[in-house]
Amino acid sequence: QVQLVESGGGLVQAGGSLRLSCAASGRTFSTYAMGWFRQAPGKSREFVARIRWRPGTTAYADSVKGRFTISSDNAKNTVFLQMNSLKPEDTAVYYCASQTYSSSYSYTDDAAYHYWGQGTQVTVSS
Repeated sequence: QVQLVESGGGLVQAGGSLRLSCAASGRTFSTYAMGWFRQAPGKSREFVARIRWRPGTTAYADSVKGRFTISSDNAKNTVFLQMNSLKPEDTAVYYCASQTYSSSYSYTDDAAYHYWGQGTQVTVSS
């Protein structure tokens, strides 16, 4: 089992920045990749970003490319999401997810991930 705990959410004005963290514990030695998803009210959960644990390659949704950066501290089993130039449409609950092995599902599909955090609210005011 892997436990994921997100932190760093909050209220910020448009154009501002936030940094989310996700700390993993438990059977973290088997981590293959970690990702961030978000879910806005009345919408489906959507892919935001993903990082392969080794070699650290990253991928982003088009909507956040150039504004968000995903990174990891493998020694601390922690993944981060630096969010800059935030927009009101970025408002959502942000979830951290862990992948313990490569899946037949695309990494943009939440079915590819095996463990999820409880989520952290990000609200961007206009």
